Amino acid sequence: MDVIRHEIVGDRVIHGEGTRLEEWRSCQILQQMPEFDIPKVIPLDARVCIIAPHPDDEILGCGGLIQRLDKLGYQIILFAVTNGTASHPGSSLYTPEELNQIRPAETRAALEALPLKQNILRIALDIQDGKVAEQRDVLQQHLQSYLQPNDVLISTFVHDGHPDHEITGQVTQQLATELNLTCIQVLIWAWHWATPGDTRIPWTVAHQLKLTEEELQYKSRAARCFKSQIELDPTIDESPILPEQALQRILQPWEVYLYEQ
Repeated sequence: MDVIRHEIVGDRVIHGEGTRLEEWRSCQILQQMPEFDIPKVIPLDARVCIIAPHPDDEILGCGGLIQRLDKLGYQIILFAVTNGTASHPGSSLYTPEELNQIRPAETRAALEALPLKQNILRIALDIQDGKVAEQRDVLQQHLQSYLQPNDVLISTFVHDGHPDHEITGQVTQQLATELNLTCIQVLIWAWHWATPGDTRIPWTVAHQLKLTEEELQYKSRAARCFKSQIELDPTIDESPILPEQALQRILQPWEVYLYEQ
């Protein structure tokens, strides 16, 4: 997820506590949103490629979907765009060198916390954290070298509010168009800066995956494996990267995906 504090992205500012959880819980658009019919959108023989800008985005965005796909028998591949090494500038506890080991290990622990039948392959694309925009051509080349004709691509919303998320989404969408692949986008940081009915979100193509209580419990357990992101770092005078209110806003009994039918 890797918050960039007080950075303006377009006309959005990612800082503070964001939209209150209660506003999303009472949102009429969410209550009336059509369901994500997985077999209708994703062919049963497809390989599902989840393209995560940072370690934790795959769980925060798709922790419920991963469980559902696994139950349905889909093959899942996880592409890690970066290793999230820039999440703690100035920290002596979480240096870039330490994070390069810690954050992939947190992803592995999170996947192990889910009740999966398959061992999900994680492919590190080794793009520099915070520099995805500068390396978008390299990202496109690396990603394209792994893709297959029957792949379905899932990545972050192209206007999610974080530069790495947005460029990752844009590159994924461009590849999907060029290779004639299905592209699905997931909202992550949008839950922070957007508000119910926000016209910057294309609600007309939004679909809701309703999580069971069990799926949500496992997703929550997996999300809390990212200790470097949710715990206070005593060596820097900053709040956790992912404070509790932000985590709770994401750990709702639904995930929202954007795709054209």
